Order: sequence, then C-alpha cells, then structure tokens
Amino acid sequence: MKCAVFNGKCNMTIDEREIPEPAADEVLIKIMACGVCGSDVHIFFGDQGSTSSIPPLIQGHEFSGVVVKIGKDVVECKVGDKVCADPADNCNDCYYCANGMMSHCENMGAIGTNRDGGFSQYCVVPSRLIHLLGEDVTFVEGAMAEPLACCINGADRSDIKVGDNVVVYGAGAIGILLMQLARMRGAARVIVIEPSEEKRKMAEKLGATLTINPMENKVADVLKEHKLEHIQVVIETCGLKSTSEEAMEIVDRQGTVVLFAVTALDATISLKTYNLFQREITIKGSFCSPYDMGRAVELINAHAIDVTTMLAGFEPLEKLPEILASRELRAKGKYVILPNGEEGKGTNITM
Repeated sequence: MKCAVFNGKCNMTIDEREIPEPAADEVLIKIMACGVCGSDVHIFFGDQGSTSSIPPLIQGHEFSGVVVKIGKDVVECKVGDKVCADPADNCNDCYYCANGMMSHCENMGAIGTNRDGGFSQYCVVPSRLIHLLGEDVTFVEGAMAEPLACCINGADRSDIKVGDNVVVYGAGAIGILLMQLARMRGAARVIVIEPSEEKRKMAEKLGATLTINPMENKVADVLKEHKLEHIQVVIETCGLKSTSEEAMEIVDRQGTVVLFAVTALDATISLKTYNLFQREITIKGSFCSPYDMGRAVELINAHAIDVTTMLAGFEPLEKLPEILASRELRAKGKYVILPNGEEGKGTNITM
C-alpha cells in the first residue's frame, strides 16, 4: 500500500508498505478521505500536536473509508460498511477516564499522532472506535466528523445560551464549524473576525451575522458601531497572542473566552489580572473531543451542518508533503487527501 510517512522535522516521504492485518478486535479500513489538520502541520514542523509523536509515523486522524477486513471478535461493523473513526483511544482505567475527562487520559492512544493513521491507503483501527456513516453521506463529509466533534466540545465549553452574542476569531474550517454550531445553539448574533475576504464571504453565506476585517478595522469600534458591546462568548481559533488578548478585551462582564487552537508549547499571552477579577471573565481551553464523535456523526448523517463549503481542495497522497510545508497553500483553507483516488469524493466504492 502507498502511505505518507513522517520521518522527522520537515521530512515526509511517500512509501510502499505491506497492507496491515487487523488483530482480533480491529478492522482494516480502505481509506477514501483524510483531512489535513492544523495539528498535522505542527507535528510536521517538529512541534507537538494534540500529543507527542515519534517518527516514523503515518499521520492523519480525520478519515473515513470502507471496512475491508475484520478481526474474529469484531461485532460493531461488517465488511463493506462505510465508516469513520474516533482517533482517541483512551484507556477507561486512569484517574481522568474514571472522572469523565477522557481527553486527558494518561495512557491515550491517538491514531495518526502516536500510532499510524489515515494518510495511507489502508489503516487498522480498534473496532470500538468505529462509527457508521449514512448511505448518502460522502467520504469527504465522513472525514469531517472528527474536527466537528472537536468543535462540539468547544461549543460545549463555551456554554452558549439562547440569545447570546458570540464572536469567533478565524474563518478557517474550525471557525466555520463553530460559527454554525453557535447558531444551532440559539446565538442571536454570531460575528466572525477574519482578514481574508473570501473566507468572510463564506462565513456570511453560512450564517454569520456580521464579519469584520481586523486588518482594516478595530474590532471593538465595529462592534460598538453595530450596538454589539455585549458579547457573552468569544471563541479564538487562530492561536495568536494578539487575538487571544483582544478576546479578553471585547468579551462582556461575566463572559466566557474559549481558546481553541494548537500553539507552540512555550507560547504565552498577557492578562490584565484586574480586568479578569473585576469583570469576572471566564477563560477556558478546548482540547479534543472526549465523547462527541457520535454526536458529530449524527449531525453529518442528518445533513444538519455544512462541513464541505469550507474545504479548499482534494489532493492525492503525493501532494501532502507540499501542503504541510506551504503556508500559502494552507492559507486557502482545509485540504482533504484522497489516498485511493477520486472515488473518495463519492458515497461508495467498487468493492
């Protein structure tokens, strides 16, 4: 099989390997679509993604495909099923798992991060992590279940209430998904801060009440102009010092700021502690998706959320190293890799 192997900082090769055999409790998936995540970029450049990675490694944790072989003990699915998978394989035994914090499992196995993942023509996955996709769901839509699950966790962490005004920094894939989830949860207005005109138009098309170009306008001034001084929730998806600090300034008293982005391990921001104290601001992080994959798949199977308008393009496995290395390409939006060709854009394959 063909696979993209991360060999170390800025070093990825397209290799040939034997198709792996599933263990008794595993399934072999023919990978049809696999999204490129920001954490994949961090790993490629030698930083830490959602968890530490040791090369050689096949990255890719946002994938879908078809089950082509199952282990003898598998009961969750059968050969021919269209599936996606939760990449987080928590132990269900440590302190954090026992207390409902599965994302912080002390023994976490993470497909595509510390075990081989979906940037490959085939991948073995524990059957307990499998989720079934609807007949009319495309493989590309199915591959977006994992980032959507992370966004559902972010929306949960933000505690959006009916009638809230919500600001989302960034109209990349994560920002677009969070914007839609905010509307679904009853936000009265969702304001998106984004320098790219193309991405602002996309946000408006998908339901943003207002978009602001921060390169041309001071965000606080535009909010005031539109009588939006009372912002109950701000979600920052860019991972930038400037936007994270600005989020603390524009959120209302007793408002919530959610930081949703992988940053460098030593990245810092400045806090005005009196501002935090006197205005009773709540600051939260949002990390992975502890129990949200099933919820994400339900939304996708019901076609209740748009997970494809935000995509920049579909590329073969050979294009992946260039996408990871090129800031210019990634600036266009989220890419999806099709390891087994153009059939990955459809809803089924020829077995």
